[in-house]
Amino acid sequence: MNSLAQLELVAACAMGLEALVARELKELGYTDQTVENGKVVFRGDELAIARTNLWLRTADRVLIRMGQFRAVTFDELFEGTKAFAWHEWIPEDAAFPVEGRSHKSQLSSVPACQGIVKKAVVDSMKRHYGGGDWFAETGPRYTIEVSLLNDIATLTLDTTGLSLHKRGYRKLVTEAPLKETLAAALVQLSRWQPHRPLYDPFCGSGTIPIEAALIGWNIAPGLRRTFASEAWDRLPEELWDQAREEAYDAVRDDVPLDIAGSDVDRAAVDVAEAAAKAAGLARELRFRVSDIAAAQPRGDYGALITNPPYGERLGDQSEAEHALRELGRLYDRLPTWSAFVISPARQLEHYMGRRSDKNRKLFNGRIETHFHQFFGPLPPRK
Repeated sequence: MNSLAQLELVAACAMGLEALVARELKELGYTDQTVENGKVVFRGDELAIARTNLWLRTADRVLIRMGQFRAVTFDELFEGTKAFAWHEWIPEDAAFPVEGRSHKSQLSSVPACQGIVKKAVVDSMKRHYGGGDWFAETGPRYTIEVSLLNDIATLTLDTTGLSLHKRGYRKLVTEAPLKETLAAALVQLSRWQPHRPLYDPFCGSGTIPIEAALIGWNIAPGLRRTFASEAWDRLPEELWDQAREEAYDAVRDDVPLDIAGSDVDRAAVDVAEAAAKAAGLARELRFRVSDIAAAQPRGDYGALITNPPYGERLGDQSEAEHALRELGRLYDRLPTWSAFVISPARQLEHYMGRRSDKNRKLFNGRIETHFHQFFGPLPPRK
């Protein structure tokens, strides 16, 4: 494949996770980057699209930034969009729906902006392909997004399709599940290492233990799914084969893991076990039905990483408070462990019986939460 010049790419993510995404990109070798709110803009070639879709654990999607321009009228939006070389990416038979959003901009009607962008792309493609006013759109999908912020229009192509949190291993879900991307972020922020035990006493569908195991074995989170851009002419099959072969070669499945979880809900544990099996980790993870008062983490110098139930999420405030009190009692029984708890509860430190060493604001969906980090002693050097 003849690689073109470097592309301007965007790794979109939830607010608060930008630094983690930037770190992941640097670890993949993409150091030419700019961190912005809810995204990291970086430069890479076509292979970078495949690699980042396969490897990014905390981003939601990978976009190609076609360009930016100021637009305060529909004419400016039309002409600015039309000027881009859409035919370099979108073939004549492609489906190219337009999604949009607008914030603090004069062009505030999102449906109107979507319609203008659609007409402009059609007009641009007509100049290259010829034909009538519309295209059949029976081929691969190229989702275009127009984003307006402070009167600046940004046009992107979505290479991902289903959000990157859709790893492919979770076929069933429990009530109020934690997104895989956020679960991976919690594990990364904890600085847990696979030689230490990890336990989640409110494991629900098992997302935190599963994401920890994927990290521990260096398994690319996108290995078990496909992406919208796999059907694109500019990203041929051999490119994806190369990226996947690199990912398979990087797996370290000889590393012993001590990762477990428990939950009072039998149905949730069944979902967790099914997800672990689908992820190829059934033999490496232990799940059991247990109230937190009977939780039994084993080993020393481990990490409790958990998302306890709370009233705003699951509806019963008194049960949520009881769960947090029991979490504090559990942590009292683990003098060498560290604890990492994501919760919107303002009195979490009271229930834990200590001040957190670090506290980071994160969003669980639209709920503002805090990720409290309680550091235990480091393991003695061998």
